[in-house]
Amino acid sequence: HEGAKRRAGHLALLGHGDPVAFRNLSVCELPPAANYQAVQAAGFAPLFDGTLKGWDVQPGDEGHWVPLNGILKYDGKSESTEKNLWTQKEYGDFTLVCDWRWAAEGPKSQRPIILPDGSEKKNDDGTSVTEEIQELDSGIYLRGSEKSQVNLWNWSVGSGEVYGFRTNMSLSPEVRAGVTPKAKADKPLGQWNRMMITMQGEALTVVLNGQTVIDHAQLPGVAAKGRLALQHHGAAIDFANVWIKEL
Repeated sequence: HEGAKRRAGHLALLGHGDPVAFRNLSVCELPPAANYQAVQAAGFAPLFDGTLKGWDVQPGDEGHWVPLNGILKYDGKSESTEKNLWTQKEYGDFTLVCDWRWAAEGPKSQRPIILPDGSEKKNDDGTSVTEEIQELDSGIYLRGSEKSQVNLWNWSVGSGEVYGFRTNMSLSPEVRAGVTPKAKADKPLGQWNRMMITMQGEALTVVLNGQTVIDHAQLPGVAAKGRLALQHHGAAIDFANVWIKEL
């Protein structure tokens, strides 16, 4: 059946000419399917097991970072002083796999167009060329720092970039270009994205929906070890199938 080939779609109540009544309809949403045995056999352990075990939940997070049916749902409205959700454990070299999707629309905003070298496209008068986007912004902090963040957002450059390094003009052009995505591989709003992040030493690789968007980019001075975090930036976002393998 065509519906079995899709990852998402509408449900429908069919009309074939006969009188019928429905009531007490409910649905339980589940995260994208994962071959758990294969993932575990490859050496991965769950970072999100369907509960907030292993995460540093702060007062004010309750009701905002919520596990539900295998999905970690965030409404973008944490009342905690530290709104990002941090792991309790520190990690050095690792591969992290997770699914994520935007759970609601964002406000319209003008944002710069990023070129392959990491610079902003300019008008003749030197001002940045911008385009209108939905402001959807989150990310995954690596090794305890918001600077070493793999961005999840709706900018034209696509998710996977490392904003804190791309915009640091004290770094070499090669470094800034390396942390700029080679392609925008994001799925449309509301659809699940699958991301794989690998950190080895100062080298970062990001694969998004089967495309390598960051390939062994260098993060000079990044800490050798630190906690990971799911970033708060005011956007509603869902996470699922969060697995990690220490290297």
